[in-house]
Amino acid sequence: MLIFYDITSEIPGRAWSPNTWKTRFCLNYKGIPYRTEWVEYPDIEPLCIERGIPPTSYWADGKPHYTLPAIHDPSTGTYIADSLLIAEYLDKTYPDTPRIFPRGLEALQLGFVKSFMTQLDSIWTSIIPQIANHLSPRSLEYFRRTREKSFHKQLEDIAPVGQAQSEAWDLFKRGLDVVNGWLEKNSASGPFVMADTVSWADFAVGGYLIWMKIVWGEDSQQWKDISSWGEGRWGALIEGLEKYSEIK
Repeated sequence: MLIFYDITSEIPGRAWSPNTWKTRFCLNYKGIPYRTEWVEYPDIEPLCIERGIPPTSYWADGKPHYTLPAIHDPSTGTYIADSLLIAEYLDKTYPDTPRIFPRGLEALQLGFVKSFMTQLDSIWTSIIPQIANHLSPRSLEYFRRTREKSFHKQLEDIAPVGQAQSEAWDLFKRGLDVVNGWLEKNSASGPFVMADTVSWADFAVGGYLIWMKIVWGEDSQQWKDISSWGEGRWGALIEGLEKYSEIK
């Protein structure tokens, strides 16, 4: 049984992080047995160093930056972090399970996700401060310290207000409308990027959408707006991923 390391929270079910949701979708889709080990923010680096999990990036000062998701596969002795690397590992190591990346379309999948990510640029500062509402005191202290260092301002001052907030939201909607326009070119119908075929692109996009749904709240005006855009495409995608959303 694999061990899946995820970032804990005070949200019912605890799962919230967009990147760890990508890995959860992948594991559930492939039907690989696993259990979740929940980790507080300040415990991520010590855990990774202890287990030999490599950093996924580096801070501006050159210090290693350790992040989740990560998995441990006892059958191979492998520890690996980063949702994309985990997905590639799962396809390679478990070839008899459904593929995350359809054969021959790996490059197109990655290109689509990269293009999708550019459409989210305007929304980061609006949602990041909201994460603080769902963390334990220990994780909140770490989250506040590291985000304030990155943004060079107090956490409460990161989100745009007034006209700037409206403009950021409109830009975000236009970005999702662009992506919706791409997907309308599909000749087949279905809620997924490849119409009726689920793939990495859905897990990546879905990870960010479910993050927004959880952090803002299912009953929030933000999620009501997002889920209705594109004639309900984004809400339909999350509904289509429901079968892969079990928290174990």
